[in-house]
Amino acid sequence: VQLQASGGGLVQAGDSLRLSCAASGRTFSSYAVGWFRQAPGGEREFVASIDWLGGTTIYADSVRGRFTVSRYDAKNTAYLQMNSLKLEDTAVYYCAARVRFPSNRPSEYSYWGQGTQVTVSS
Repeated sequence: VQLQASGGGLVQAGDSLRLSCAASGRTFSSYAVGWFRQAPGGEREFVASIDWLGGTTIYADSVRGRFTVSRYDAKNTAYLQMNSLKLEDTAVYYCAARVRFPSNRPSEYSYWGQGTQVTVSS
């Protein structure tokens, strides 16, 4: 499956942004989707993930309550709604896919999209 993340941009602290992850190729509905981010000089870290049925989601503690992951299989797209953005949310955001079940481990994802930059300013 091929993935393409989009929707990043420059926003102010407290603003909202929605990222999209468009999939093509194999049956998107068979895959869980994860969102990860990487700040300059930092490691890739888990943000959120949703299972193949859209019924189970997991979040990093740093974003729980502010971010929401969802999917719309009819459009082969997953989303990351980001509210109340903070300076520390600045990073390149990546979407990834693995079969069925969500995971917070980058090594467990088989497919990755290119990143989209999110910059939060004060």
